[in-house]
Amino acid sequence: MEFQNAYADAQRAAAYDQLEFPGTYILAFRDLPDLLRRHVRGRRAVDFGCGTGRTARLLQSLGFEVTGVDIAAEMVAIARRRDPAGDYRMIADGDLSSLPAAGCDLVLSGFTFDNIPGWERKVRLFAGLRGLLAPAGRLVSIVSTPEIYTHEWASFTTRDFPENRRAHTGDVVRIITTDHPDQRPVEDIVWFDDDYREVYRRAGLAPLEVLKPLARGDEPVRWGSETAVAPWAVYVLGRA
Repeated sequence: MEFQNAYADAQRAAAYDQLEFPGTYILAFRDLPDLLRRHVRGRRAVDFGCGTGRTARLLQSLGFEVTGVDIAAEMVAIARRRDPAGDYRMIADGDLSSLPAAGCDLVLSGFTFDNIPGWERKVRLFAGLRGLLAPAGRLVSIVSTPEIYTHEWASFTTRDFPENRRAHTGDVVRIITTDHPDQRPVEDIVWFDDDYREVYRRAGLAPLEVLKPLARGDEPVRWGSETAVAPWAVYVLGRA
């Protein structure tokens, strides 16, 4: 399957830039500050798949010195306009050579691997990210759970794609984000927990903590499935 970056698209990048942390997205990042306080020593960070800079700016607010990298020129251009003092770099697919080997205390990947197909490609990229980590560095991988593609949410709908329910690891699934004006379906690659753990193992990484955050129900959000089903998985990884 050929790699397709859904966000190498000016219309989608502009729509994505309107997102901060609404609805379902809250749960992906709600516990991140505490998680980083407990697991990360040092301030040097890379945001892998930085998009328009949303998570890079979050890391900056937590005191990190951040380099954001992405393969989509449309996204990087917006990140630079939003944060002229920030360090945002467009890289070729899989090319981490501009980043210091063993020089990062934190590598954050927020949803990037939802759009990366294939065992070999995933393992190779995670192994490359492992090579960026300082000896005690941590890689935080935020990915969509398979359940996000089969339920209804505050920020997403999948009701028009019943075929998602038959998907296995590596299959293409579709989802619509309802929190921004671009209502075109996004094609992602579904990947199950056991298979992510195997990818990490092959890449020389070991899970130190795994979160699957749920909504508490008292937030000022009209939740869908979030109080009972986790839309995201957050893996804290170290060198195996």
